[in-house]
Amino acid sequence: MSPSDYTHKPPILQMREVDKTFGGQVVALRRMSLQVGQGDFISLLGPSGCGKSTALRLIAGLMPPTLGRIEWEGDHSADDIGVVFQEPTLMPWATVEKNVYLPFRLRGKSLASVRDRIHEVLALVGLENFAQSYPRELSGGMKMRVSIARAIATNPRLILMDEPFAALDEMTRQKLNDDLLSMKASTGATVIFVTHSVFESVFLSDRILVMAARPGRVIAEIAVDEPYPRGLKWRTSPRYGEIARQTSDALNGALHPAGGLVA
Repeated sequence: MSPSDYTHKPPILQMREVDKTFGGQVVALRRMSLQVGQGDFISLLGPSGCGKSTALRLIAGLMPPTLGRIEWEGDHSADDIGVVFQEPTLMPWATVEKNVYLPFRLRGKSLASVRDRIHEVLALVGLENFAQSYPRELSGGMKMRVSIARAIATNPRLILMDEPFAALDEMTRQKLNDDLLSMKASTGATVIFVTHSVFESVFLSDRILVMAARPGRVIAEIAVDEPYPRGLKWRTSPRYGEIARQTSDALNGALHPAGGLVA
């Protein structure tokens, strides 16, 4: 299936037949192609070791592909990308405000010149009253909100999220899923989201890429045709269950290519 089958939006970037090999022997990705359009929410779903995080690092420019190309539409710089990791990676000695200030500081901007923008994104993630708090004073979900605020503060063209909610309890995870879609609606952000969760991918995404391991590659692309905004009605709808089953079947195919089923 072509990576462009489900998107007719203005392109941001394309991965073209990308391979990534480590040490000349370990093939992390083989012939991975992906087209990302403006405003897409794409989930990379698959088992551990299928190359999801490697794909994000390649897109972020943290490593080069072994073969193939990653092409950006128009001019491109590091400012085009915001990254949210599985752990919040906050500076414990700095306030929430100064943690969100970090990408501006790296660009040589003063705190005073960007304080309004910092407080704007903190309000967007529901932390407007915690600007002077320290990470030790925050819950796990609040720390992740700070990380998201930092990633979107500079208005990047693309946000890369590597299993950001995996370590959180289910209630907090669902709340942050809701908040993430609200943030996306407010900012028009384009998101590539790595997850192990079928249900999370179906709730969040307009396109799901199911990946198989050894070597990492896309084996299915699934369109989620539910319009945004989404909420509890979507989570409990028959269509949601239908797409979740379709996605789960594709994931089973990745885990058991001979046709076995996940227990």
